[in-house]
Amino acid sequence: MNHQALSSFIWSVADLLRGDYKQSEYGRVILPFTVLRRLDCVLEATKPAVLAEFEAKTRAGLNPDLFLLSKSGHKFYNTSPLDLVKLLGDQDNIRQNLYSYIQGFSASARDIFERFDFYTQVERLAKANLLYLVTEKFANIDLHPDKVDNAQMGLVFEELIRKFAEISNETAGEHFTPREVIRLMVNLIFIEDDDVLTPGNAVVRTLYDPTAGTGGMLSVAGEYLKEHNPAARLTVFGQELNDESYAICKADMLIKGQDVANIIAGNTLSDDGHAARKFDYMLSNPPFGVEWKKVEKAVRQEHEQRGFDGRFGPGLPRVSDGSMLFLLHLVSKMRPAAEGGSRFGIVLNGSPLFTGGAGSGESEIRRYLLENDLVEAIVGLPTDMFYNTGIATYVWILSNKKPAGRKGWVQLIDASGFWQKMRKSLGSKRKELSDEHIATITRLFGDFTEAELATVFDADGKEVARQVITATERAPDAPTGGRVKLAPISRLFRNEEFGYTTITVERPLRDEQGQIVLGTKGKQKGKPQADSALRDTENIPLTENIGAYFAREVLPHAPDAWIDDEKSKVGYEIPFNRHFYVFDPPRDLHTIDEDLKTVSNRIMQMLGELTE
Repeated sequence: MNHQALSSFIWSVADLLRGDYKQSEYGRVILPFTVLRRLDCVLEATKPAVLAEFEAKTRAGLNPDLFLLSKSGHKFYNTSPLDLVKLLGDQDNIRQNLYSYIQGFSASARDIFERFDFYTQVERLAKANLLYLVTEKFANIDLHPDKVDNAQMGLVFEELIRKFAEISNETAGEHFTPREVIRLMVNLIFIEDDDVLTPGNAVVRTLYDPTAGTGGMLSVAGEYLKEHNPAARLTVFGQELNDESYAICKADMLIKGQDVANIIAGNTLSDDGHAARKFDYMLSNPPFGVEWKKVEKAVRQEHEQRGFDGRFGPGLPRVSDGSMLFLLHLVSKMRPAAEGGSRFGIVLNGSPLFTGGAGSGESEIRRYLLENDLVEAIVGLPTDMFYNTGIATYVWILSNKKPAGRKGWVQLIDASGFWQKMRKSLGSKRKELSDEHIATITRLFGDFTEAELATVFDADGKEVARQVITATERAPDAPTGGRVKLAPISRLFRNEEFGYTTITVERPLRDEQGQIVLGTKGKQKGKPQADSALRDTENIPLTENIGAYFAREVLPHAPDAWIDDEKSKVGYEIPFNRHFYVFDPPRDLHTIDEDLKTVSNRIMQMLGELTE
């Protein structure tokens, strides 16, 4: 059963809830029951052994916890003789028995249902005479990992939460990362590390996601590493604000045998759950376009009091969008280069590329990243890739262990044209990356090369082929009457090419006779006074000499101008789209004129036929 068929089956529980629950409340029942059935199925095979061990150790007066974990074969257990199927045997006492069953779970699993506020829903279902019917529905589906693997189960949870979010109209900043985007990010953060991917190399690495959601990024990264090097061990860490997402993530990690103490509930920005830790790899898709006013006091306090010893030393973005705070948070979690370094990928919208002029919080953050040579690459993704937003998004890859050839450089990859249409849209998601697209983007990054996309058109202007060509390759020949359009898709830039100095250009204040007004006091005595009405600014690339630029571009037009050096500021921006823009010239006027004549003659002919 695929994940969509399975989620549709689970969704059919909504038919039972309709009338007693609002549509926006369905998730409060369906999600915890899905998790409960999953745990129920996972523990089924070892349940008899756990019960026997529990009885023996209790009789001996020993703490049974470690013994029961060993017998269960998982990071959790249940000491109740009940399960969902057995609960159906006593319809009159199902509420009390369900409570007893939940209490039989080990503490880490019980916390999951407390996060769901499950007991409130049990009471509500019992009052509406729905508890038995809902329990029966879930008892009749098999969610054992042998039937529904962890990857499928993750997709089921994400599909269900997406539906509930749409019904509740909870879309602002809430979007899951599509699995193919996660696969791309995982490819990019691992590709340069041969020691991790070499089969048989029993390395141990850590992976962290500060916005873990339901654990999709952590899961895909683990699957990728296991596929390429089964001997490698990846220990995952995460933090999640939303209780429902946290509960699902924790359940998933329990089943996979991860230490759930590494998954922390709470707000990453105001209460760092892994304050003392550094990590080898990190992945994140933070909410963007969402204000951070709720945690503003804590964030500003850390910025002002701890500076660069804290997480937000370089600067603070505007309160309306906190995504760059997560970027800084991840930078603070990088393992020092002397200890092996770190690499991470983060999904951001377009705003962090260019928002804010020189001296602003956003510009100062970009300045810190680029002047410290932390940005390896930025990949522009297609629009309509995410479930609840259609805006353009970008994957940033940052590292403090760049290979020698990458040091001092940033690679920009325009993958906005790499997509295929989905058979069926899921919310705002209408496009997806194919395996071939992921492989191409990964290869461009791994080769660290400039490249162009050659699009071949036939004589009728129809696209007939596409080919990625690197600097050393030759473009394909155009078909007879057709053409080949070349557009850059991978470009390399020195870090300083994104920097500029904003200079303030002053011109003298003049009196009614046109004479320059001179200062009469202090440092300004005898100096021309600036006319604020004529004041202007210029952005001069860091790669240019300010004096030479000023003499060439300003003085010929304003010979009396000067630069107020005290007001000069260094800024950084990454005008991504500008670097990939290709001017497509319009058709020549003669061709357009001939087409208009043809159309006009056709219209006159049609009018003539009407009057006959």
